[in-house]
Amino acid sequence: MSSFGQLKDSTGSGNRFQRFRNNNIFQFFWSSISRGRPDSAALATALNTKSESPFKPYEGKIIRHIYLRGYGFEQTFTDTARHLQYFGTQVLNHLHRKTRDWVIRNNLFIKENTPVNAYRLADNERWIRSLNYIQDARILVTALPDNPDSVDLVVVVKDLFSITGGIGELNAGPFGLRSSVSEANFLGMGQRVQGGLNLEQNRTPHFGPALLYSKNNIAGTFINVTASYTQINSDLYPYQPDETAWYVQMDRPLYAPYAHLAGGGRIGTFEDYNVYHFVDSVFYKYRYHTRDGWIGWNLGSEKFLSNTSVRDRRFLAFRYFRNNFDTVPYQVGNTFNWRFNDREAALTSFTFFRQDFYKTNYIYGFGTTEDLPVGYNMAITSGWYRQLYLNRLYSGIDANYYTTTKRGGFFQYFLRSGVFMYQGHAQDASILFGGSYYSPLFLFPTMKIRQYINFSYTRQFNRIGVDPLTIDNVFGLRYFTGDSTYGSQRITLHSETTFFTNYKFLGFKFAPFVFGDVSLLTPQNQNFSKSGIYDGVGAGIRSRNENLIFNTIELRAVYFPVPTPQNNTFKIMLNTGLQFRYNNNYVRQPDVVFLNSDGLNSIY
Repeated sequence: MSSFGQLKDSTGSGNRFQRFRNNNIFQFFWSSISRGRPDSAALATALNTKSESPFKPYEGKIIRHIYLRGYGFEQTFTDTARHLQYFGTQVLNHLHRKTRDWVIRNNLFIKENTPVNAYRLADNERWIRSLNYIQDARILVTALPDNPDSVDLVVVVKDLFSITGGIGELNAGPFGLRSSVSEANFLGMGQRVQGGLNLEQNRTPHFGPALLYSKNNIAGTFINVTASYTQINSDLYPYQPDETAWYVQMDRPLYAPYAHLAGGGRIGTFEDYNVYHFVDSVFYKYRYHTRDGWIGWNLGSEKFLSNTSVRDRRFLAFRYFRNNFDTVPYQVGNTFNWRFNDREAALTSFTFFRQDFYKTNYIYGFGTTEDLPVGYNMAITSGWYRQLYLNRLYSGIDANYYTTTKRGGFFQYFLRSGVFMYQGHAQDASILFGGSYYSPLFLFPTMKIRQYINFSYTRQFNRIGVDPLTIDNVFGLRYFTGDSTYGSQRITLHSETTFFTNYKFLGFKFAPFVFGDVSLLTPQNQNFSKSGIYDGVGAGIRSRNENLIFNTIELRAVYFPVPTPQNNTFKIMLNTGLQFRYNNNYVRQPDVVFLNSDGLNSIY
């Protein structure tokens, strides 16, 4: 009886299940869900090595030919023998226009008939990976048995699917919509075309457009150009999408430590319109123009190419900018306010840096190659600064030190400090220092785990014109709301544990996380005993398809044990704009120290 029962089950309901599984719709969803194989997970952890190491054995050999090869969306760098063939990759490959060969060649600063320089190859590989339409890149060296003094190079690139779109807000009323669509690699030519709209009944006019065009690396000069016009830009306060703005900007980054020149410029006009019919007391009417330009030289760059053991670099930069307000909100008037005051400055900076890079993964991304610096970067800035009617001298320092552990952990120590001098007196002096740590990647059969810890201390002295310290930022409690929570001293500790699972759905990977934050804020003109303690704990999940240019999607729930009038006890937030790449620029334009933001993503 027992044998008969088992046979009946296998030939009856089992076959029915098999027939159901072969149904096209079911098969689509079944093949869309996958779990990473153990060998693939093991190979992924091998990406924790110095960027120049693969090229060291070929140092000095002559580059004979450079070939280009493009991966499809079904291929992966962590397991080249495995092809991810499912409905999603087929659709992406069909719709996508691969980056043209000449675009990749324009981004090469390695040349044929020149000797192999391991650091230069590593820098070029990292530069291609940093392009916003490239998912990953490798430079492979092929030895030539019949010519042992020469090698061929194969540059392998894998694009991101660069067509994106999103709905920022869907209002309850009819025809309430905020959305955007963009193509970050239009026609495969390294150019971005973006359009957006805001359609709301409680807005006059109901429709607001946004247009942007940018071109990466014009004619191999490494100069990028962007032009934009929008009627739905976020204003300076309270960050509503009611600002009309146009701007044109040009920049040339220091794409390698031996590049000679970097700089940029920006001109634009920004004006706020009361399209949402706020009462005059809460609407901040303004109009201002910006003119901003900087240029810098890499000192002794030729010495690096002739002696690769010299890794320490020096960079000198100058900047002039002016933000001039035609109209100032009457709520601000002639008082000091960093956002709404006329500002003009002439600054110079001297940067010392020595940055090598480690190739790793599972820091911001979900397995794709990431480049983290190892070394130091210190910028000393000084110059003249005018805010409103106050002319002052400024001096500041922004220093970072990066190191790695033998087991694959990453440390960063950072220091920011600045002071304005007026008639021999120090004003708006500040110091911010701290450290961050990413643990080694812990491997388990079904997931990978990484721990992150960040600590920072901030202090202001004799504040006159700059903004006071707040805690609704990366150096305080993220997602905390409280514009009235100000202080002059801040201490923050943040901890987060991320679990990278091996499961995928339609190419999207998932990473649950848990976190805890605590921040101490001392009110202005008060002693330490009057400090308030703010904390938050929570959990969430992030998701990303590494083939798509879409930012990481995050669903986060936060519990604040001590609520404030502007901050609820419990929050649930959906964020679709998370950064997934570390900003590893060598240098940046001269500027003053900022204490409530890290817009350049210079902190791990």
